[in-house]
Amino acid sequence: MANHKGSEGTVKVGTSVIAELRSFSISEKADTIEDTTMGDAAKTFQVGLTEWEGSITCFWDETDATGQEAMTNGATVTLNLYPEGAVSGDHYATGSAIVTEVGVSSAHDGMVERTFSVKGAGALTWGNVV
Repeated sequence: MANHKGSEGTVKVGTSVIAELRSFSISEKADTIEDTTMGDAAKTFQVGLTEWEGSITCFWDETDATGQEAMTNGATVTLNLYPEGAVSGDHYATGSAIVTEVGVSSAHDGMVERTFSVKGAGALTWGNVV
């Protein structure tokens, strides 16, 4: 059984690593279409359309021109999400996404953080780093 530390993860916008990454999440969903007919003893369903969305949190780095600064509200970007790292054989997800929300938070006793919400613009594909 393999497991991994969260600190191994990374996110790229295209080929550019997002600097100061703190965390990210991906959620995949599938619609269901009911196809129950008279006489069935239980409801039955078919798979409908799929979708995905995610969020990214990092410490704000305004000099990260091709990572954080490419994640502008409304932009369409190619994301590569590596939960276990980006070395040969590691599992990762890739897909086109629309940046739907950009946030900044600051507290007197903490670091300035930036958050991004994304919505998949097509399928999310999983593969292995070569």
